[in-house]
Amino acid sequence: QVQLVESGGGSVQAGGSLRLSCSATGNGFRVSCMGWFRQAPGNEREAVAQIDSHGTASYADPVKGRFTISRDDVQNTLYLQMNSLKPEDSAMYVCARGGISVCEAPQLSSRFSYWGQGTQVTVSS
Repeated sequence: QVQLVESGGGSVQAGGSLRLSCSATGNGFRVSCMGWFRQAPGNEREAVAQIDSHGTASYADPVKGRFTISRDDVQNTLYLQMNSLKPEDSAMYVCARGGISVCEAPQLSSRFSYWGQGTQVTVSS
């Protein structure tokens, strides 16, 4: 059974940093496409970053150069290092897991099979 549990969210001032973690259970983590999404109140869910089983990462334009996605296949954990945070980064951040083909799409995908509950990030100005 696949379960995803996020942690590391919190409240920071603009310019600050946070590191989110997503702990995964279930088999097959090392061959999975993993992703981070976010959703602010009143907004649609948007893809933030994704990483394939080889460690190749892709990012949404608003976070490029500020966020870094990474994975630890021994600990079955996904990370999102967020630097230079802005108030517009405030949202519920959710991790997701999908099959190998999800990361093969030419752009960030939403076709993930498993989703966590999320961790809240609030950035004040």
